[in-house]
Amino acid sequence: MSDIEIKNVAKLFTVLLLSENGQHGYEIMKEVGKRTGRKVSPGQIYPFLRQLKAYHYVETKGRAERDKQTYYLTPEGRKFVTRLSDKFGDMFEIAIKPKLTMCAHCNCEIYRGGYKEKIGGRHLTFCCENCAKGYRAMNAR
Repeated sequence: MSDIEIKNVAKLFTVLLLSENGQHGYEIMKEVGKRTGRKVSPGQIYPFLRQLKAYHYVETKGRAERDKQTYYLTPEGRKFVTRLSDKFGDMFEIAIKPKLTMCAHCNCEIYRGGYKEKIGGRHLTFCCENCAKGYRAMNAR
């Protein structure tokens, strides 16, 4: 059986969310909507979850409150997500690269946050306070 085609952002986010942890359909709808900034309908999520289940990429466990099924990736589903990540990896890298900052001390890449400090009249970004301390010590010589 060939892989399911991912042709929209809602489907991509659905499998990525399931790779983080099990969720019920309503949780997926809300989170996909929050992350994409768009209203997501049950018609976008539930048929896709049924398709994932038919391919044995997800399974459901029990019924939570109000008769909700929680969906979990199967080992085969995790392999599917890995294949998707490989397929879309370059695209993600292109999208994320402009948002990266380099630590002024160790040159690691920082996606969000970091530790900022003004040293020698310059505003610098570090991955952590220890790198800022190391930078200060190295430049105090």
